[in-house]
Amino acid sequence: MTSIQPFRIAIPDADLDDLKQRLARTRWPEAECVDDWTQGIPLDYTRDLADYWANTYDWRAREAALNRFDHFTTEIDGLDIHFIHQRSGREDAFPLLITHGWPGSIVEFHKVIEPLTEAGFDVVCPSLPGYGFSGKPSTPGWGIGKIAQAWDTLMTRLGYDRYGAQGGDWGAAVTTQIGRNVGSCVAIHVNMPIAQPPAEGIGEMTEDLQKALARIDYYRKWDSGYMKQQSTRPQTVGYGLVDSPVGQLAWIVEKFWSWMDCDGNPENVVHRDELLDNVMLYWLTASAASSARLYWESHDTWGGGGEYVSLPTGIASFPLEILRAPRSWCETGYNVTHYTTMPRGGHFAAFEQPELFVEDVKTFFDTVR
Repeated sequence: MTSIQPFRIAIPDADLDDLKQRLARTRWPEAECVDDWTQGIPLDYTRDLADYWANTYDWRAREAALNRFDHFTTEIDGLDIHFIHQRSGREDAFPLLITHGWPGSIVEFHKVIEPLTEAGFDVVCPSLPGYGFSGKPSTPGWGIGKIAQAWDTLMTRLGYDRYGAQGGDWGAAVTTQIGRNVGSCVAIHVNMPIAQPPAEGIGEMTEDLQKALARIDYYRKWDSGYMKQQSTRPQTVGYGLVDSPVGQLAWIVEKFWSWMDCDGNPENVVHRDELLDNVMLYWLTASAASSARLYWESHDTWGGGGEYVSLPTGIASFPLEILRAPRSWCETGYNVTHYTTMPRGGHFAAFEQPELFVEDVKTFFDTVR
């Protein structure tokens, strides 16, 4: 059996000193020409957040908080995979695999791992290949399909002969593919289903459908430029982001503003320390280019069109999700046995609304555990 090694986050002091020096030497652009975020993350806000990052934010305290979880690494198909494996301690624990997306990380789940273990789940939370503390693929091929197979290998290696899988964003795409592959998985739950309108058309134009179509239209017109760049030239965009901490911060935090249910300020729903924790997992590991390559690997297959997922599927529909699919759309691709219309929340469900997230995950998986 391939070994599983304990892992502890321990960033060298030299890396933190380098970050502070780079922040102090930032060459700033002029301010935007509007009084909102429509041209991108505003200069005043970015300067304030960068100043906080350099002079107030305490990585060592945040590092210690992340290290309260049990971290490990293991090699799968020649690549080191980092993951959290938090056991509940219950004999009847149900294994739950949870997967993040971009521009997220394991940080998204830091408020739900403990409540899930208390609810009787053994939680396995891996870092996607090229993200965070996982290895960076040096050859093509690590797309959604291969990751889904690797995750099933991981769960088997941990000794689980049946488990559930959950995810949003790329994590939803991986989870959906796990549901198609089946393996040892018995049910899936997603908060961004990979769904398309039924072949016979969109049907009656309800208020919910109008909102879904409006979100899709806005995303295509104003919010998807990052995806085009990362899916076509991930290496090119990586140079600037790996070299400039403010560039990396701006590239990520602007998406948290756009995709969160936050009334115009991401700090209305998460603390700025949490925003910076997530940025740090990209900055400290220099993973801007390697994480963006997942778009290059998989963007053609992102929109679905694969086999029907026959496993029981739970869906949590949050109102400010990027692509919010009505249940009728989801049922074209999934065996939907549980669908919850959430009262609030956006793309980063576990990060924004941990209580709603945990309750829905627990309610769904209680039907199969």
